[in-house]
Amino acid sequence: MQDIYDVTIIGGGPAGLYSAFYSGLRGLKTKLIESQDQLGGKVLLYPEKLIWDIGGHPPILGEQFVKQLIAQAKTFDPTILTGTKVDYIERQEDTFVIHTAQGDKHYSKTILLAVGGGIINPQKLTLEGAEKYEMTNLHYTVQSYQRFVDKEIIISGGGNAALDWAVELSPIAKNVTVVYRKETLSAHEATIQEALAVGVQIECNTTITKLSANTNKTAIQLVTCENSKTTQSYTRQIDEVIVSHGYNREASLAFEESITIPKKDDYYFEGKATGETAQPGIFAAGDILAFEGKIHLLLGTFQDAANAVNSAKTYLEPTAYRNAVVSSHNEIFKEKNRSIIEKQLVQVN
Repeated sequence: MQDIYDVTIIGGGPAGLYSAFYSGLRGLKTKLIESQDQLGGKVLLYPEKLIWDIGGHPPILGEQFVKQLIAQAKTFDPTILTGTKVDYIERQEDTFVIHTAQGDKHYSKTILLAVGGGIINPQKLTLEGAEKYEMTNLHYTVQSYQRFVDKEIIISGGGNAALDWAVELSPIAKNVTVVYRKETLSAHEATIQEALAVGVQIECNTTITKLSANTNKTAIQLVTCENSKTTQSYTRQIDEVIVSHGYNREASLAFEESITIPKKDDYYFEGKATGETAQPGIFAAGDILAFEGKIHLLLGTFQDAANAVNSAKTYLEPTAYRNAVVSSHNEIFKEKNRSIIEKQLVQVN
């Protein structure tokens, strides 16, 4: 027998995770499907970046923020699938059939699209054999500052992310060098000046051309770079290599011909602030949703999610209240609140 869900959320970033929480709050049977092995979306790319712009919340590291989002998403025990890529969605009468790359089918009364900028994969360093160092000292994101303490670091890339990492790591590293293949960096001028002010060495017209391993063949020990203008090259000893060449965005999710949703810039789904799209039963939240007055911040993502879930709720149950009862008066939290308060009293005593 087919297991049919009320709402299936596609995407496990902030929009998808908060949608999962809010869907449970509205009493909907919920499933979340994420293509990556981890939940968290783009925030996972910057685990040690501080997030300041969440209302009423003190600055929080991206890694901790994701942990809290995941815990919140699991409040009402939704079904969560990771490492599962959705390829195709079709409609069979009142039910959507979701086809995955693994050949599985999932069934749902509504769909909530929260795929953000698509499946994000870093642009890899195009040098033969580079991939074997990805488990040691070749990085496409900075997961922990600790491993870079007192290290000789080279960063390939000239955008804001590359320069941001250079600034962040400069106070703890022995030395930070940024190499960029073009003559002019693409980062904001203020970020470039900040990098120069903290002693970051910047070399334009310069590309990494060779990686040489240590005696154990386990990590990069030497990096060779070449200046495209002078054609001169040099080799230096390096402890850590960071590549910040941007990300490839994969947006291969497809629909059957009868499901048509207008797109903005040939990618983002056009819809309403209520999360509704042109296709009845399909809703959207977060970066993937385009509408007039859109706020491209995390606080906007949470409102998108709540609106999309509320729209799904009234789509399924036309007589339901448009909005959920606020948490301070919501009976669904009564037992949870009592448990939390009892634990706090025990800790005080």
